[in-house]
This record gives sequence, structure tokens and C-alpha cells, in this order.
Amino acid sequence: MSNLQDYICPSCGGKIEFNPALQKMKCPFCDTEYDTEALKELDNALSEEETKEDSFNWENNNENIWEDAEKGGIRSYLCNSCSGEIITDETTAATSCPFCGNPVVMTDNLKGLLKPDFVIPFKLDKKQAMDAYKKHITGKKLLPTVFKDKNHIDEIKGVYVPFWLFDASVTGSAQYKATKVRHYSDTNYNYTETKHYSVFRSGNMAFSKIPVDGSTKMADDLMESIEPFNFSEAVDFQTAYLSGFFADKYDVDVNASIARANERIRQSTSDALSSTVSGYTGVLPSGCNVNMTSGSSKYALYPVWLLNTTFNGEKFTFAMNGQTGKFVGDLPVDKKKYGKYFGISAAVGTVIGFGLTVLYNLFIG
Repeated sequence: MSNLQDYICPSCGGKIEFNPALQKMKCPFCDTEYDTEALKELDNALSEEETKEDSFNWENNNENIWEDAEKGGIRSYLCNSCSGEIITDETTAATSCPFCGNPVVMTDNLKGLLKPDFVIPFKLDKKQAMDAYKKHITGKKLLPTVFKDKNHIDEIKGVYVPFWLFDASVTGSAQYKATKVRHYSDTNYNYTETKHYSVFRSGNMAFSKIPVDGSTKMADDLMESIEPFNFSEAVDFQTAYLSGFFADKYDVDVNASIARANERIRQSTSDALSSTVSGYTGVLPSGCNVNMTSGSSKYALYPVWLLNTTFNGEKFTFAMNGQTGKFVGDLPVDKKKYGKYFGISAAVGTVIGFGLTVLYNLFIG
């Protein structure tokens, strides 16, 4: 069994959780609130307790021991509240007991190199995530009526997703082939003049806190779609912020994340340079080079609400930024409505075209 950490209310003995609205720990039983300093004191006290180890010497008579190959990354914990067994995978850093609902933090996955440098606490709660989902599906003309009226969310949970944050200073240069086209005429001819140019751009840029998803469980495109996060609201990591939420440790290490960071830096550099090329009729990029002069990384946990639902055997996942409220997710399309809508649009276009032809024949032809 591995170690669990939970937070006990000194007033009533209940389990306390982090409250996004208050940005404090709050006991749901006696409503006692605890500020940030109290969180630090709790963390320090619990850290001291972790150094004390019990010693039991039982004779092992159980032959049904899982071999390492059978475990497959499984972790087992005993709930401090009801003694129920909590089974998770090796990347889970915070969850709740399936028997009593007690929020727990897996401290083993948050130590040493696994300890995040920063955390952005949740600012929005579950109700606000559900309200955002309802708003997301409202007014969608091609959404199946059954999905909107009868579909229910299978699962909604607040998850702290691991991110690698990259800082970098770069020098970039780019080349473009550009043209300027001028049309003019005289009494005899129409002329087109095309001038060709080679355009060069270069500059120095600094990037701060470029996020790269550090979990294989989370789709990278989904996580990037709910950006940006406001890092100015990040705080030094404390396990107390995880209480009442789910959390994962990274399973994509920093070295494996560098490639994606490089892609984002290169694309942003290219976009910044190309935005300075103006005044031409046409511009085609012919090359771009980016050199990093310095770079560093930090490890952080960012708040995300995940909502899952199933419709016609297909799973749909929605995500909401737990700090800003930005909501994303694909929706099913009613094929009949699609055909009807675009059929009407095409018919209207045909009627308008026919009407213009009649008017031309009547008044001009």
C-alpha cells in the first residue's frame, strides 16, 4: 500500500477541500475556512508525519501476490476515512475514495522530481462547468434534438493536468518572395505590371511559460484549445489545493515535451515575422530559421473541468478552463438537418441567381 494524504478539519474532524470561489480550504460540515498560511502549516505538519513509519511484521501466508508484470502500473491505497481500498493507475496524484467519497492526495506522486513548481487553483466550480456546457449546446441548429433534450453528462470532474512550462529567448529570420501588381491602360491597350521582390525579416523574441501537456491521458489539441491560462495567478505548489479534485502526475517527461515546445516557438516566431510583411499584392514564404539562445522549464498543474457523454455509441469529451471558463468540445451533427439546411441554402442561391438573370434580360439584355 502507498501513502495517502487528506486534510482533517481541526474544528469538527471532517474532511476539508479547496473551495474555488473562496480560494481557501473549507470544511463542508462546519463551514470553517482556512487561509493560505493555514494550508502551509497543514502541509508542513503532514510532511513531518510522513517521516514516521509504522512497523508491522506479519508472516506472509498469502500466495495470491501480484507479480510486477501483472500490476501494469496499478497503485493501491487504503482510505484513511473508511479503510476502503482505492485502486488507481501510477500517474494519479489526487482522487476520491469510491466508497465514502473522501478526497485524497497521493503524496508519493508529488515528491522529488515529481513535485510541481506551481499550481493555478481552480476558480470555477462544477455548477459553472455545467452552465458552460448548456450554453455551449444552445442555439446549435444542426445539433440532434435528442442530444440536446435527453442527453445527460456521463461524468464531470475537475482535474489538475500536468504541464511543462518553457521559457526561451530566440533569434529568428525569414525570407519571402513577394510581388506587387499594377494594372493600367491607355487608348489602345490594357497593361499588367508585376514586380518581384525578395523580402528578409529578422528579430529577437522572448517566450514565457509556453505550456505543453505532460499527460498522455489528455488530448494535446483539446488542452491547447482551452488556452490561455493566466500564469500571474499561479502560486507555489501545495498539496492542499488538490483536495477535492482529481490530479495526475506527468507521464511525458520534459525531454519528450521539448519537441512540441520547439514547434510552438517556431510557429509563433514565423507568425510574428510574417506579420511585419505588408504592402505587397502577394507574399510566399521561402524559408525560416529559429535559433534558441537560452531556455528553461518548470513543472505546473493547471485546472481543467472535463465532461464526458455518450451519444449513439460515440463518446464526446468537452473541456473547460477551470480558471478562465473557456469551453470547447465537438458536437454531433444531425444529418437530416444538415441536408435540409444546406439544401435550402443552395436553393436560395439558385433562386437569387435566376432572379438576377431575369432582371438582366428584362432591363439590360
